[in-house]
Amino acid sequence: MSKLLTIVGKRIRIFRKNRGLTQVQLGELVGIPQSYIGNIERGERNVSIETLERIVIALEISPEELFIPIKSNQNLLKDKLIDNVQLKLQDRDSDEVEIIHNLILDVIKAFDRRK
Repeated sequence: MSKLLTIVGKRIRIFRKNRGLTQVQLGELVGIPQSYIGNIERGERNVSIETLERIVIALEISPEELFIPIKSNQNLLKDKLIDNVQLKLQDRDSDEVEIIHNLILDVIKAFDRRK
C-alpha cells in the first residue's frame, strides 16, 4: 500500500466527515460507487487524477489539501478542527470573517502571554 495513497485517503475521509457526508453520498456526488470511496479512503485503490478532481470539487477543497501528511493522531484532530472552522466561515460575509479573525488573534495572544 502506497504511503501517498494512505495520506490522500485519510484526508478525503476527514473532509467527507466534516461535511456530514456518507461514503454513499460522496460517491453519488462524484459518480462512483460507495465501495470505491471506501477503498480510496483506506488507501487500497489507485485513483485517477480525474476522479481526484471530482472529489475535490464535491468536497469544496483545494487539491493540495489532499496531500498534506498527517503526522500523528493529534495532528489528525487538529486538521479536522481547522477544516471545520473553515467550513463555518465560508457562508459568512467579509466583515464577519474579519471580526472572527481579530477574535482569534486576541485569543492566540492571550495563550502566548500564559506561556
